[in-house]
Amino acid sequence: MNIATLLRRSAADHAGQVALRLDDTEIGYAHFADKAARFAGYLLAEGLAPGDRVGFFLPNTLEYLIGMFGTWQAGGVGVPLNYMFPEAALAHAITDSGATHLVVLPGDVDRLKALLGDRAPVLLTTGDGGGFAAAVAEHAPVHHVVPRRDGDDALIMYTSGSTGVPKGVRQTHRNTVAHCDAAIDLYELTGDDHVLNCMPLFHVGGLQLASLTMLLRGGQITFMAKWDPLVWLDLVQRLRPTYGGLISTMMIDVGNRTVGSPVVLDSFRVCMFGGSRTPTASIQRLAAGTGIQGIEIYGQTEQSGLVVSYAPDDTRRPDSMGKPLEQVVQTRLVPPTGGADLEPGSDDVGELWVRGDAVSPGYWNLDLAEKRVDGWFRTGDLMSRDADGYLYYVDRIDDMIVSGGENIFPQMVEEHLANCPDLAEVAVIGTAHERWVEQVTAVVVPNRAGVTVEDIAAYCAGDPNLRGMHRPRRIEIVDALPRTGSGKLNRPELRKQFP
Repeated sequence: MNIATLLRRSAADHAGQVALRLDDTEIGYAHFADKAARFAGYLLAEGLAPGDRVGFFLPNTLEYLIGMFGTWQAGGVGVPLNYMFPEAALAHAITDSGATHLVVLPGDVDRLKALLGDRAPVLLTTGDGGGFAAAVAEHAPVHHVVPRRDGDDALIMYTSGSTGVPKGVRQTHRNTVAHCDAAIDLYELTGDDHVLNCMPLFHVGGLQLASLTMLLRGGQITFMAKWDPLVWLDLVQRLRPTYGGLISTMMIDVGNRTVGSPVVLDSFRVCMFGGSRTPTASIQRLAAGTGIQGIEIYGQTEQSGLVVSYAPDDTRRPDSMGKPLEQVVQTRLVPPTGGADLEPGSDDVGELWVRGDAVSPGYWNLDLAEKRVDGWFRTGDLMSRDADGYLYYVDRIDDMIVSGGENIFPQMVEEHLANCPDLAEVAVIGTAHERWVEQVTAVVVPNRAGVTVEDIAAYCAGDPNLRGMHRPRRIEIVDALPRTGSGKLNRPELRKQFP
């Protein structure tokens, strides 16, 4: 079923309620559905055929979800493009997707024309008087939804491209709806919920987990166009949202802002955090500064977003992401060296393999056969599992450091180093060593002036978890860590900076 059918039903059921809010502008559900239907009318008049792609190269704007909704209603495939992509990655994603139309900010038109030349699709600018507004205003709303089947693509979401060119992950209508249904059930979302969405809409956390779940239930979405921890704190206190999420970097920002001057943020029923492994010290700092007991999440673009988490009333187990959402995925842990699947309660580490309704059927224009084995998708994430089925993230397979023949997981070192009171952020990578082949290298961001390499080395010497093979033999101090467009630590870039 076309997801637009479900969105239109929700809009009809909640016609008088606020759907979208950005700054001082609000759009009700009836207006939201009407604008989307008019954009669908424009696309159909343009000759859009079922399965044609429409791209969105925008920060969080009100036009984003209107355009996506209208694209689905017209039978098209939405292509949310990472607004932080550099030129080469952006050009590849737009060209690779074959988008016929691209919704953009007016200020990005010249950049895109220079970048794409004759390959540029039709550019529709946002804002008053822009091509998007004209497309909506000049076309009557269509009252039908172009049929699409469960297995037809609804989205192509391009990965952030930290390892080579971005890959277009296909997400079907079934993938998207199944994921949203699972999140709605897990978090018990209703039309009374209100999400403060500071996560970008080109990311599964911002689009599927925060926005589409809320629209399908008839709740409110308040957007932040760009991340600012002070603005976020103000909005939470004024609007009192019940649902929201922070990627790990945002969580660290809020915790660092409030650790010395706590505020009470008690409106959230669910405040998720994830995107990358978050050190326990940062989780505790957020709780101490705001009172928020965050709910950890795990997912990937290839899994349409959330597939591991906690229910709101579950007791969080230290360092665990929670349990798999069995409604949409089956899971197994496979030893990296091969052999039988790991049983619950084993102390060993295995790669997470998944299959199910939320799992992508594959990549756009790519056949990565090595990612699939007998219908199972290999996530590339190493985990352990306790006897009760709770999963514990360890590392990415390709991030593992092999020093003197011993396997060292960077994020385990980061977990302990993050407890250093002089540090705001930490990252650990392997760098070359003449004897050990690789050595543990810590790249750190201090939280005050005057912190030296010697200070950090002394802290490591005093922590039994940071001795021996886990001791950072090389320490580099930086002002900021490199991030991908979705806010994750960019380890490949870090390795380029510190070979």
